[in-house]
Amino acid sequence: MAVSLFELFKAGIGPSSSHTVGPMEAARRFAGGLADERLLVSVHRLKVSLYGSLGATGKGHGTGPAVMMGLEGEQPARIDPEQMPGRLERIRSTGTLSLAGQHQIRFRESTDIVYYRRKSLPEHPNGMVCQAFDEHGQSLCEHTYYSVGGGFVVAANADGSLEIRADDTPLPYPFNSGKTLLALCQEHELTIADIMLANEQAWRTADDIRTGILELWRVMRECVQNGIRHEGELPGGLKVRRRAASLYRSLMDKTRVDLISPSLSALDWVNLYALAVNEENAAGGRIVTAPTNGAAGIIPAVLHYYWEFCPQADEDGVLRFMLTAAAIGVLFKENASISGAEVGCQGEVGSACAMAAAGLAAATGGSPEQVENAAEIGMEHHLGMTCDPIGGLVQIPCIERNAMASVKAIDAAIMALRGDGKHFVSLDKVLHTMRETGRDMLDKYKETSRGGLAVNIIEC
Repeated sequence: MAVSLFELFKAGIGPSSSHTVGPMEAARRFAGGLADERLLVSVHRLKVSLYGSLGATGKGHGTGPAVMMGLEGEQPARIDPEQMPGRLERIRSTGTLSLAGQHQIRFRESTDIVYYRRKSLPEHPNGMVCQAFDEHGQSLCEHTYYSVGGGFVVAANADGSLEIRADDTPLPYPFNSGKTLLALCQEHELTIADIMLANEQAWRTADDIRTGILELWRVMRECVQNGIRHEGELPGGLKVRRRAASLYRSLMDKTRVDLISPSLSALDWVNLYALAVNEENAAGGRIVTAPTNGAAGIIPAVLHYYWEFCPQADEDGVLRFMLTAAAIGVLFKENASISGAEVGCQGEVGSACAMAAAGLAAATGGSPEQVENAAEIGMEHHLGMTCDPIGGLVQIPCIERNAMASVKAIDAAIMALRGDGKHFVSLDKVLHTMRETGRDMLDKYKETSRGGLAVNIIEC
């Protein structure tokens, strides 16, 4: 199906696209459906049941608060993160919730949101069931939703099958593999960014696309600045201290001398950019899902590297970067997964690294073959990466993992640009391997916090 850049990249809030953004959107759809069916006034009680990875790590990922905001009609792209704490306190202290922003009902978070840590729904690890009851306890409405990664939500039909509404918009250059994408570039003498831009114009004008991409870039820059500005401990109980602010001060201290930074000073800044974004994400701040929240720091960090350290960087280069990264993201969505609960962190950090590497290679003049090579290198060296967040929080190892992958993405682009685009393993082969590896990976290593670092580190 057709996938737009603005589906892969969208403004939202932290800490997780699959556990926060997706559930908020699903709850909003449920509440909106009740309003559309004129059932709001009959609703006396709600129950939201969270299964699989949502049930196992939903508390650490802020799923409950996201659901409550969604039930009140809020959208991830528009909600003000600064107002959320006060609104949540009102719901908890009064025991009432404004369903779809129109109808007051009794609501108790402790009983009306249920986390099933050991139960899963059949179609995807991130499943949730929303139910509405009248004053006699009779069911008025029930819907099942799956948060499939990157903020994408799929509803289930009455028979349990997925209600997939494929976008069948005709595209001038359809592609579902790296091989097809490269063939299109060669046949029409276009870059990967050109191909993606032409396809995007099936939905929007060229001016709207440019404006939309530059707005995403603005939100990314603002997120970095917010991450540098904020200090203290991250929420959640692990007592993880923010590092971006102190790292920024250290980098700005011209008297600081060490044996590494003089030759690798740019990487210090890349680390800063990635840490700043993911600390903001962990704190529930405004970020750009790219293509997920858990990996949201990689593309902004590498794009900042392009902007600050690459000669002749300009807005056209930002457009090439984002359009190319989106084309690679489409291949991940079509052929593998960007969901940590489905294939482990290789689907989040790995895909973001590949997208960032491709974007940087394109922005700095790489050929389509070099761009595909950069994406392949970026993904190949994340194969098998598990998703095992300590305490179910998007903090350890997630924050540092974004910084490491940002550096890998830059190195992947450099290696690809030093070559001629010819390489032994294709991106398509790596995507196939990634999907198979995710299928074989034990569930305890896929965002359930029941394996790996999550159980081998003592929380204190």
